[in-house]
Amino acid sequence: MINVTVWNEFYHENHDENIRALYPRGIHGCIAEMLAEEPGVFNVTIATLQDPDQGLPDSVLNNTDVLVWWGHLMHGHVSDELTAKIRNRVYRDGMGFVALHSSHLSKPFTSIVGTDGSLQWGDNQLEIVWNVLPAHPIAEGIPQYFILESEEMYGEPFNIPQPDELVFMSWFKHGNVFRSGCCFYRGVGKVFYFQPGHETERSYYNPHVRKIIRNAVRWAAPHKMMPGLPAPTEYIKPIV
Repeated sequence: MINVTVWNEFYHENHDENIRALYPRGIHGCIAEMLAEEPGVFNVTIATLQDPDQGLPDSVLNNTDVLVWWGHLMHGHVSDELTAKIRNRVYRDGMGFVALHSSHLSKPFTSIVGTDGSLQWGDNQLEIVWNVLPAHPIAEGIPQYFILESEEMYGEPFNIPQPDELVFMSWFKHGNVFRSGCCFYRGVGKVFYFQPGHETERSYYNPHVRKIIRNAVRWAAPHKMMPGLPAPTEYIKPIV
């Protein structure tokens, strides 16, 4: 099973009754529920900013195969020490990192990918999410496009390095376009950024969004050496 830790700053649900009604178990709880739709695949731990060690003590972080991150207003409250630990887990240990919605400005995402995370944004409006790389594992089972009736507009230019793979591209009703599903390879780890998921909208109840996030977690999980294979030093000989 893939050990997944779902991290949420858990601010909006504690300060806004409407958002609490939309996500009564928190956004992290909703994401945990969508992962549970594939029994036997994911072993899920939930964590929030208010928990001890900001939800990610070494005992949790070092046992995480994929870290799913949702943040918005509390980016600056995440410690630099924790950010460095997360980055090292991705670069050195191959932990996967899935950044959702406003996490484009989170400390872990900007540190891992190398960006300030800036973009254009606007009011909530209809969004069409286009599947532009249907052969990619994250796009498995996703149609050519699907519609979100209302989602916060994110628009280009999105100040990120050129994605290693662009899986989804979005169009918004007022004409903006956005690279909404981006893959990055960093060190020995994999990163996926996915745009839908504003706290006032129902995007995380959309079946295509839910499947994309499950696919992304499977894709981002680190590859493990097959049992019985020798270590590289046992079969790679120096050229003399």
